[in-house]
Amino acid sequence: GTGRIGAFHAETLRGIPGVTGIVVADADTTRAASLADTLGVRAATSVEEMYADGLDGVVITAATSAHAALIHQALDAGVPVFCEKPVALDVPGTRDVVARAEAGTVPVQIGFQRRFDAGYRAARAALRSGELGWLHTLRACTSDRTPPPAAYIPTSGGLFRDCSIHDFDILRWLTGREVVSVYAQGANRGASFFAAGDDVDTCAALLRFDDDTLATVTATRYNGAGHDVRLEVCGSEGARIVGLDDRAPLPSAETGLSWQRAAAPYATFMERFHDAYVTELGVFTEVAAGRTPSPCSPGEALEALYIAEACERSRRTGEPVTVADIRAAAAGGATTDV
Repeated sequence: GTGRIGAFHAETLRGIPGVTGIVVADADTTRAASLADTLGVRAATSVEEMYADGLDGVVITAATSAHAALIHQALDAGVPVFCEKPVALDVPGTRDVVARAEAGTVPVQIGFQRRFDAGYRAARAALRSGELGWLHTLRACTSDRTPPPAAYIPTSGGLFRDCSIHDFDILRWLTGREVVSVYAQGANRGASFFAAGDDVDTCAALLRFDDDTLATVTATRYNGAGHDVRLEVCGSEGARIVGLDDRAPLPSAETGLSWQRAAAPYATFMERFHDAYVTELGVFTEVAAGRTPSPCSPGEALEALYIAEACERSRRTGEPVTVADIRAAAAGGATTDV
């Protein structure tokens, strides 16, 4: 894929030491050729032609609906693969990829870039060291400045699966704990195409972890102050706030303080996580070279998806939902109360 994120990844890879060649491909061959000309790399007219070049690794940034098939194709070719989240459009497709990946030896890395953000990593280290004491509350938010195009919504999977899934993954990664139940709500105050696409433009979820830590996760497509991604990690002895930097879109309502709104708040997720994306792809080159294991497997992505599915079910039913119920339903088993 050679859209916005694909073009960014191709340019990033071009600057990583050890990468000696890049080939780009897209269903839109004209777009692929244009990117290749811009970056001074080669464009393949098909995915099959791309693999014929003897690749050492492949980065998948195509439409979500194509992810699973392209991962399977990479595994067929025996080529280490990086794929932007999500793994697939649904749980069955994701489970198929997980089973295939776990049955083989070809590494698969899923693109949850927040794991490579300096702030999240520092908060994780502080929590794991015991410096924060015991954890009691997590507050996560992901707020887009402007909504995506209307055409994107019907195939996005919905706000919980498309957007909040980053929060669900990072909460599991940071705490090392599992979510056992959720209660979620959603609302539509913006454009009508969200409701028309059976989605919401704003959501909130309350998560309970297996050690009784509580977390709130909120998301919106309409945050006029700027693109805002933060996490508050609150413990009995201390706290850390991720995303509280000089571009955080946090105008204060208080007067007489030095705190002011950032002069140039983040406008997009690519600005907010630029450095994390670069680090993430650098790690993937090490994965592709066989020097390090995948830092985010399809199995871990599936766990985040189970939480997103639980939130979506809760939003629709108005009732709390256990993650065990979602997992059991996916496996074809009976539901279980937690």
